[in-house]
Amino acid sequence: MRNFSYDVIVVGGGHSGCEAAHAAASMGAHTCLVTMDMNKIAQMSCNPAVGGIAKGQIVREIDALGGSMGIVTDATAIQFRMLNKSKGPAMWSPRAQCDREKFIWKWREILDSTENLDIWQDQVEELITSSDSSIPSVSGVKTIWGVELYAPCVIITAGTFLNGLMHVGRKMITGGRCAEPAALHLTESINALGITSARMKTGTPVRIDKRSIHFEDTTEQPGEEVASLFSYLSNNDTKKPCLEQLSCWLLNTTPECHDILMSGLADSPLYNGQIQSIGPRYCPSIETKLHTFPDKDHHPLFLEPEGTNTNEMYLNGFSSSLPMEIQLEALKKIPALRDVRIYRPGYAIEYDFFDPTQLYHSLMSKKCNGLFFAGQVNGTTGYEEAAAQGIMAGINAALYAGKTSDDLSKTTFTLSRDEAYIGVLIDDLVTKGVDEPYRMFTSRAEYRILLRQDNADSRLTEKSYNIGLATSERYSQWKTKQKRIDHIVSYCNNVKQKGKLLCEIISRPEVDLLSLYPTLPHLRDYIDNIPESEREEVINAAEISIKYAGYIEREKLTAQKMHRLENIHIRNHFDYEQIQSLSTEARQKLKAINPETLAQASRIPGVSPSDINVLLVLMKR
Repeated sequence: MRNFSYDVIVVGGGHSGCEAAHAAASMGAHTCLVTMDMNKIAQMSCNPAVGGIAKGQIVREIDALGGSMGIVTDATAIQFRMLNKSKGPAMWSPRAQCDREKFIWKWREILDSTENLDIWQDQVEELITSSDSSIPSVSGVKTIWGVELYAPCVIITAGTFLNGLMHVGRKMITGGRCAEPAALHLTESINALGITSARMKTGTPVRIDKRSIHFEDTTEQPGEEVASLFSYLSNNDTKKPCLEQLSCWLLNTTPECHDILMSGLADSPLYNGQIQSIGPRYCPSIETKLHTFPDKDHHPLFLEPEGTNTNEMYLNGFSSSLPMEIQLEALKKIPALRDVRIYRPGYAIEYDFFDPTQLYHSLMSKKCNGLFFAGQVNGTTGYEEAAAQGIMAGINAALYAGKTSDDLSKTTFTLSRDEAYIGVLIDDLVTKGVDEPYRMFTSRAEYRILLRQDNADSRLTEKSYNIGLATSERYSQWKTKQKRIDHIVSYCNNVKQKGKLLCEIISRPEVDLLSLYPTLPHLRDYIDNIPESEREEVINAAEISIKYAGYIEREKLTAQKMHRLENIHIRNHFDYEQIQSLSTEARQKLKAINPETLAQASRIPGVSPSDINVLLVLMKR
């Protein structure tokens, strides 16, 4: 008889669920991942790409913590690019196109080989809870087949499946993704605990048959010759991609295409009242672009390959829920697509999410002990944001379940805003909430020069190793890399050339360490002994430390000042309604969110600096 008792249950096998299950199990928690379809693990529902502006930094942070998204991406990428190389290193962001099917099976390979992890193919429709105290506690889940699985921790990572409703024109079909059923009862079970939900929407473009495209009317966009890998572990082997590298292709819409699209607006669910929920501001549908920018006679589109063994291509920039015939007719007005054949039309999907201000920074619910939420159910959009929440929820669920040392089982694992983009993401969610699908940007982070893609391991790997997630191999590799960087920086800070310290010379914009080091015998001999696959990354990290030393130190001082407020804990310390010297809005917001620290309170929209001063006075600070 199968043992249905676990330490952690993860509901949903998307990017968030995979990272959550892998993290919890790797930390020693007996974990069960419940997913509707084991063959759709980590499905890339929309764009078959990982990374990008700020998102690439998040993937490197997940990797530094011991997650697998970077490893899977490196193994299945069909194009690598480092974005924003013309700007400062705080803005550099790796991105990769992936083979959709190989991405799934690489994740399956990792999960199948993870100790302490079971996978159960089923659909959860109800939470099992107990109410022995004032706050209920989760104790398991019940599936549509009547199976009951028990655990003191449950992580909800249901993506767009909760009461999912798909739209193509006026046609509506229930589903969590094309050709996959929606989860129709789980939201109600969660709502019964006093956890409020609302609706959001997102969309996806038409999929095109490559054989019908006139590539002579497009502009080729090849990838980089040297791969910008995501995983620090991948750098141990080789910089060469594992798969055949493919190009993307650039093209534009046309005025004739716009005319046809506009003619279908009356049947667009976005404009006829059929869809009431809010969509992502920064990834608008093509019809929204036409409505928002009526004077533009063209919009850029990107044809992106779905894999090495398929003719399916993704038309980035053409997300739509217009009627199928309108989409097809409009596409044929684009020269490169005049003979286009499609596999399926674009569609919009509405789904339930839960207000993330109902969560602690650990991503555990304030309304139910042991119940965690991660991914799009928290109002975010994007694989990377989902995976980041997943790994943090998995870590905290394992800690909560007590599968580590006694002192760790009584605490949580959180990251501050100056430690990781993941810290910015979660703090924004639980402090500010969302009024549209949340997407990470570099502009959301106050300490961008500290949160670079090159130093994620120096920020996070030791922290993860100390809680039992990052492996000794990963930790050892980071320590070795850090020693090499420190050696180079120390050398440059103490050795002169032509009367000037090397660090002063390297600080000049026109000078780079990579071209300078061969002229320095002692440094050349040291660097040449570093494995070739790691050499460039070590040199770049050392150079950034030297060139931006002043900026880095300034941001560290600013972060230290904020940490003073982070150390003033105020949760449950005040009856905010009774503090008349606070503004009415501040009293309402502080009561609703009940912030953990004064710093978190200062970031709540509607809480002013004068309100913070009032609390400081009351704390006798």
